[in-house]
Amino acid sequence: MTSALYLPAAERVSRPWKNGGGLTADLAIEPAGAGLDDFDWRISIARVEAAGPFSAFPGVERVMAILSGEGLSLTVGAAPPVALTPASEPHRFPADRPTDCALLGGPVTDLNVMVRRGRAEAALTRIALEPGVAETFESGPAVLLWVEGEGALEVADLSLRPAPLDAVRCDGPARWRLRADGPVLAWLAAVS
Repeated sequence: MTSALYLPAAERVSRPWKNGGGLTADLAIEPAGAGLDDFDWRISIARVEAAGPFSAFPGVERVMAILSGEGLSLTVGAAPPVALTPASEPHRFPADRPTDCALLGGPVTDLNVMVRRGRAEAALTRIALEPGVAETFESGPAVLLWVEGEGALEVADLSLRPAPLDAVRCDGPARWRLRADGPVLAWLAAVS
């Protein structure tokens, strides 16, 4: 049976970027104990505080969604800039290409899923629920990030009322049930 691991935002540790432009907190990394050069997949939250280059990750694909702030403009290699806001769909790009960002206003918080090519695939799905609505779905290994709203979450052996930016990790197949008391926004980062 799959078990669930509760990852409260209040206990999350953020690390500063090498270039000083932001902070990152890992939600999950596989294999356990892997570093930035040898993970199969990694799910993290970043606070981007200044414009500048992103770190390169050779052999890695990245999927990003903006959680809060006005947004950012992302330039990957020679491609035209792409504006990302909290309303945007997740953006997929090669993490080994030179990547620069410019803030559209102040700092932003984003959700990142990075997978090593040939070892894993990633999907990032927005879950928006209106008050009184419940949704049940199944996934394989995943992290659910509760962005905002009042409600309840049940998965595997866990039942809780998440606070903003709390997360839950399941390492195997799981049935998730979310119930919204008010408007709820969450993201499911699934890997396979």
